[in-house]
This record gives sequence, C-alpha cells and structure tokens, in this order.
Amino acid sequence: MEIEIKLKQLLKERNIKQYQLSEMTGLTTRTISELVNNQIERIPKQAICKIAVALNVEDIREIIDFKK
Repeated sequence: MEIEIKLKQLLKERNIKQYQLSEMTGLTTRTISELVNNQIERIPKQAICKIAVALNVEDIREIIDFKK
C-alpha cells in the first residue's frame, strides 16, 4: 500500500487552479504542485491543514488516502 494525495481531483471538482490554492493557503506554488502531482516524499501536516481549511474539508480522506 501507499499513500495517495488526491488534491488534483479535489481541485478539478471545485474548479480551483493551483495558483489560486497557493494564494488561499499561503503555501508556495511549488509545494502545491508537488502535492498535486504526488511528487512529495514527506507530507507536511501544516500544509494539509491549511489546504483543508481553505477548501472547507472536514474529512482528511478527501485529500489523502491509502492507494491499494
């Protein structure tokens, strides 16, 4: 099993661009891009929390989950 970051799908569903999420969260566009493209080895908890707040996500599984 591995961890899947489902941010690309979430942004598409909400019609939000990566740069917009960067502005909403204060995170760099690089961090957002790495998360969206699953190119990050260590998932920063603070970044996930900021994204959850910005997107009004109450269940973290909307952002990250296990991939079988």
